[in-house]
Amino acid sequence: MSNSKDNTSLFRRKPIAARDSQLKPVLGALDLTTLGIGAIIGTGIFVLTGVAAANYAGPGLVLSFLLAGIVCAFAALCYSEFASSVPASGSAYTYSYTTFGEIIAWILGWDLILEYGFASAAVASGWSGYFQSLLSGIGIHLPQALTSAFNPANGTYFDVTASIITLIIAFLLTRGVKEATRANGVMVAIKLVVVLIFIGIGVFYVQPDNWTPFLPFGWGGVAAGAATVFFAYIGFDAVSTAAEEVKRPQRDLPIGIITSLAVCTVLYIIVSLILTGIVPYQMLDVSDPVAFALEFVHLNGMAWIISLGAITGITTVLLVMMYGQSRLLYAMSRDGLLSPVFSKVSGKSQTPAVGTWIASIIIAFFAGFIPLGKLAELTNIGTLFAFAVVSIGVIVLRRTQPDLKRGFRVPFVPLIPILSAIGCVYLMLQLQGLTWIVFFGWLVVGLMIYFLYGKNRSLLNPNRRSK
Repeated sequence: MSNSKDNTSLFRRKPIAARDSQLKPVLGALDLTTLGIGAIIGTGIFVLTGVAAANYAGPGLVLSFLLAGIVCAFAALCYSEFASSVPASGSAYTYSYTTFGEIIAWILGWDLILEYGFASAAVASGWSGYFQSLLSGIGIHLPQALTSAFNPANGTYFDVTASIITLIIAFLLTRGVKEATRANGVMVAIKLVVVLIFIGIGVFYVQPDNWTPFLPFGWGGVAAGAATVFFAYIGFDAVSTAAEEVKRPQRDLPIGIITSLAVCTVLYIIVSLILTGIVPYQMLDVSDPVAFALEFVHLNGMAWIISLGAITGITTVLLVMMYGQSRLLYAMSRDGLLSPVFSKVSGKSQTPAVGTWIASIIIAFFAGFIPLGKLAELTNIGTLFAFAVVSIGVIVLRRTQPDLKRGFRVPFVPLIPILSAIGCVYLMLQLQGLTWIVFFGWLVVGLMIYFLYGKNRSLLNPNRRSK
């Protein structure tokens, strides 16, 4: 038990207790692995590969994915230890609550709201672009005003398909987590087949001369490319938000996190090699680089299949991102730091349905009205910050609670957590100054909300106000 002084402190820590949840534990290791793959393979492989190759890394994009993958691998090991020892919803927010205290947990939670919310809106916008491209291929064209976010100069005011897909995903999530993961599993299978089709066909069209020069922008370009494509990896941390809905969290969470990251890293490296081998990197600054590569070698019919697979792939990313945010809001609300509406669980579906709908409507608004071209960087800086804190948290928890039961242990502590934190900070420093300004502005707003609302209503505050 914490003493009264700790209970009034900004650094009061939440005890690690046995699982007592209203959520239904129905997920296994395979469900978690498909959730991870569903979140990781999508926008990164179907969109960001081209942008990063053309503007940052050239053929050296493979090194960018490798660098980002190594940093993520270290962070994934740290997440796995926490997930197996603190099997509760909330991901990095919950881990930091038990390790560093409430104020740090709030900062991490608020940071993750930014990550999941704006990532979902950005992914919905990407989905809309691919979907409208498919519609155009069969002669269906939406009114110009409804094709993209608010930009009167281009005659666009609202991206209707981005908002609609967001609300459809919300409906699926509120039907029940098992139903959502079953649909996710089907879509993951489809997009893995599509990626393997691209690899199987594309390898015969590779021109090794396109890999020269291999590093046209030098190592700085590789590092900047890694910071950009890091968006492609952010999904694995969403797996840990499912902790309270996992049947055997100590065993299955580490399997889901590590396996999904390993599979996706290998696929990213292979696809980036083939992509830059088929098309000169200077020509890859397009919204659909994988489909474009097949069109480049006159395989237009296969390009249409790739586009269909991309839509499926991006749908699963949106599903897992929105799932992760709903469980994060659930955890923060249950602790008293946010309105209780976000932790109200539906008796029929056993999901936080009301909170999911509220968050989804807000995401649909941003996806429909706000141009989100720069939000990948903002999402990246939030994710990297969370990864760095979780990595340091492993070292702290090993010292403060050495006897805590851990289903998985990070090897070579403190070396791997330190390398993970250093790698995350290094990639953060590659991002633009404006991204840092917006990020700090978001944290300042969050701290104001905490001191005006959350601090007084926290369940750890003995003088809490319940209303």
